[in-house]
Amino acid sequence: MRYDPIKNIFGSVARKSPALRILFYKLLGVLFLREWHVKRALRQLLGRRTKPFTVYDAGSGFGQYSYYIAQTFPRAVIYAIDVKEEQVADCRAFFARRGLRQCTFAVEDLTHIQHDGKFDFILSVDVMEHIPDDVLVFKNFFRALKPHGVLFINTPSNLGGSDARGEDDPSFIEEHARNGYGYEEIKSKLESAGFTVESIRYTYGRWGSLSWRLAIKYPMVMAGVSKALLFVLPLYYLVALPLALPLMWLDYVSDNPTGTGLNVVARKR
Repeated sequence: MRYDPIKNIFGSVARKSPALRILFYKLLGVLFLREWHVKRALRQLLGRRTKPFTVYDAGSGFGQYSYYIAQTFPRAVIYAIDVKEEQVADCRAFFARRGLRQCTFAVEDLTHIQHDGKFDFILSVDVMEHIPDDVLVFKNFFRALKPHGVLFINTPSNLGGSDARGEDDPSFIEEHARNGYGYEEIKSKLESAGFTVESIRYTYGRWGSLSWRLAIKYPMVMAGVSKALLFVLPLYYLVALPLALPLMWLDYVSDNPTGTGLNVVARKR
């Protein structure tokens, strides 16, 4: 299914007021297990920094991670980019109204960026699966980081990521250029770009994958069938969330031996 039209529906509601956008961010933070894992990684990677540091949010989307970083780490100076002009404009307006002046938003294509030794930390969440020329982007990230800078990537794995059962199985999300990465594949590609890979962690293991179907896939399928079904979602979540949230928690606290998602930490030495 096409994911962008559904995201656009929710985005059009969120842009109506800062209060609605904050509520939207909170809902994303509850419903998407990905956010649980990403925010924990951000706390681990950024929480001990005592001096101002620069962050490149490489594919900021709705801006929820830039907002989280700005609210949680006051020393962060954030440069957030996306290829979609409308989303960048929405984020600029919202962050300005919230007085978050440490955040700058711009339209950029990651295959053409020319940043050189500019950032201490790069965040890439659910971006690389959309880009065919991924090695080029990894090289651009390497060049954009300062020495000893850190890259954090969240992306689907090739073990059922994008709800695909094999390399030739079509992704549940049509906008993806690949279903996901293998452990050794993403490690070797990052190393070829110059990075030292420090950790690769599986997310969305047995319990997390089941929770994703309950909390995300089935509601998105409903929304894709008819906009009218959006009004049924609150009732659906009254039943589904009490089942999905414990499954999400089990995934969050588990050291998953495999999973449909990957969290990767790499460093520029």
